[in-house]
Amino acid sequence: MGRFTVMIANGDPRALRSVANALQPLPDTDVVLEPDSQCAAERLRTNTVHLLIVNLAMHDASGLELLRVARQSDPRVAILMLADEPSVDIAVQCMKLGAADYISKPFRDSELRATVREFLNNRFLYEENVALKQQVENASSYGNLLGKSFPMLKVFGLIERASATDFDVLIIGETGTGKELVARAIHERSPRRGYPFVAVDCGAIPDELMESECFGHERGAFTGAQSTRVGLLESDNHGTFFMDEIAQLPLRLQAKLLRVLQERRIRRVGGTREIDLDLRIIAASSINLQQAVKEGRFRLDLYHRLNVVLIELPPLRERTEDIPLLASYFVDRYAAEVERECVKLSPEALEVLCSHPWPGNVRELQNAIKRTLALCQCPTVTADCLPPDVLAGARRMPNNIARGFFAMREQRMRAFEKEYFTVLLKTWNGDVTKVSREAGVPRGTLYRLLRRNGLDPNTFRQAS
Repeated sequence: MGRFTVMIANGDPRALRSVANALQPLPDTDVVLEPDSQCAAERLRTNTVHLLIVNLAMHDASGLELLRVARQSDPRVAILMLADEPSVDIAVQCMKLGAADYISKPFRDSELRATVREFLNNRFLYEENVALKQQVENASSYGNLLGKSFPMLKVFGLIERASATDFDVLIIGETGTGKELVARAIHERSPRRGYPFVAVDCGAIPDELMESECFGHERGAFTGAQSTRVGLLESDNHGTFFMDEIAQLPLRLQAKLLRVLQERRIRRVGGTREIDLDLRIIAASSINLQQAVKEGRFRLDLYHRLNVVLIELPPLRERTEDIPLLASYFVDRYAAEVERECVKLSPEALEVLCSHPWPGNVRELQNAIKRTLALCQCPTVTADCLPPDVLAGARRMPNNIARGFFAMREQRMRAFEKEYFTVLLKTWNGDVTKVSREAGVPRGTLYRLLRRNGLDPNTFRQAS
């Protein structure tokens, strides 16, 4: 347990000293005495106080006013009220204003210490719970990225290391895996976080406009260029420039981008002056750039220049243990948007979600949950509430996914068991001792598995 600060606010110096003496035996506790209510209020505003003991009858201001200041400054501070005489009205008023307890004078020192110790223990437990909750959240989230699977934890580690450098980054991953979220996470943790983050989709801008959009142009550079325009690269100076779907960039502009990466300089379209740049470039692609290089659609030198730090995002189907976490997050998010409370996913719905191949990855899952909540008004989302395409994708699995993930897994395991022991029994001519040794399974367990799968060793002996 760490140290705690207890402030005693009382206009009577003797009462101050009396309370302080009573609390002196408490370990890891700093006691602050404040005879003046204004000084007490100022300390509450500027310092951390874990427990406030305040007298209701202070000379220059009421204890009730000080209580209001304490609540405004830190809602977590515990407040113990002292009063010269017991009064039901005063007790009710104290509780309404947020006091945790109320003690009337005279009181025994042991009683006061026990009350204060209980308050401090509760504060310690509260802070410990908050710290544990943050640890749990941090273990499954990284900025706006969610995941607790090994592939995602590996991605989080790469983001952390990439953020500590100023190298260019290449992000590879299927559509909907969160490439821009990774780029933003790197930017927000890098020394450039105070400067702009500019994102451009290389496949969304026509080829004839892409050069002007990124590099800018001078007045009269081409028909319609009536004024000088600063490009996105120049406007993002000192920041991070994210180029999504970099493979869609025309070969002519790939050569121009290579020059930017090598020299950190640009020249506007129609201009003669070179402009120095200080920025970081993060590129992303949903296609295999090495294959694009072989096909002549992407420059090999640009690929090597971008591939300084490589982050490969796994598709959702390769991290199915993250699906319940992501689905619950999206349910909470969109339920709040439609002003619905306590919406939950049924186990059957989760099984369907975990079995769907998700070709659109996290973006597809997000949209599926959004569509589900728009149409399903039930407090519990069942499998029947899910979009038809999600159910159809799941039903393409053998024996209908309505049986559930765990039922399907059990069926596959039973089929494997039967095939495995059939091969061993054939190999060893039904010799149970040799099959047991080969499988690494005790004889008693082996007999039970053989009976469960309808296999009789004598059959294999006769066959041999």
